[in-house]
This record gives sequence, C-alpha cells and structure tokens, in this order.
Amino acid sequence: MDWNLFGDFAEKTSVSRKDVYLCSVKPKKRKDNTMSTAALQGLLEYLYGTLSPDNMLWVANHLIEQAKKEEDSELKPYTMEEINAMLDEAEANFAAGKGIPDEEAWDEWEEDFARMEQKHYELTEAV
Repeated sequence: MDWNLFGDFAEKTSVSRKDVYLCSVKPKKRKDNTMSTAALQGLLEYLYGTLSPDNMLWVANHLIEQAKKEEDSELKPYTMEEINAMLDEAEANFAAGKGIPDEEAWDEWEEDFARMEQKHYELTEAV
C-alpha cells in the first residue's frame, strides 16, 4: 500500500496529522500477509469514528484500486521445468537425510493448530 496517500488525503480533508500518523504506522503482518479479524475490526471502528462519508468513499476507492492491481498480479502456474527442478531438489534433500519424518511433521502441525485454537479462544473470551 502506498502510505504516502494518507498525507495527500489529510491535506484534502479534515483528517488531522495525528490521524495520518496513526494510519501511516504499518501493522505487523502475519506470514500469510493478512491482518487478524480483531485488528481489522479495530481499524474499521477507528475509520467509522473518524471519517466522513465522503472520506470513507475516497478510502474505499483506493482500496478497490489496490485490490484490482494485486488481483492482476495473481500467481502464474509452474512450468514443467520448474516442477521437475523442485522435485529434483526435494529428492536430493531426502537422499541427504534432510527434513523430518512424517509423524514429526504431523505432530508439529497439531501443536501449531492447538496453539491457534487457544489464541482464538482467548481472543473471543476477551471480547
């Protein structure tokens, strides 16, 4: 996202410099490049409380434009050469004894999933 847009936005609207600063602080992103539902809800509540209907439309239009740009840069399918190279690399790693056994991978996945469920439970209890 172009964070400089918020400075331009403040000059054209009644949004204060403090609000622009708060909007320009980039939130920590998760590995999958998304925000948590709680963070999104907080952001929406903040915007609803500070923006006029015209300002909301301005922000919405910019978000839609950004989403369309990102949509156009969707992932492209792998070529057969790329797939074969990945398979060769995986086979070489396996032959070298790298990686973890399937059972360990599943155990790690189940532990991660249990932690995520616990965090979700804690967040819903807090709200």
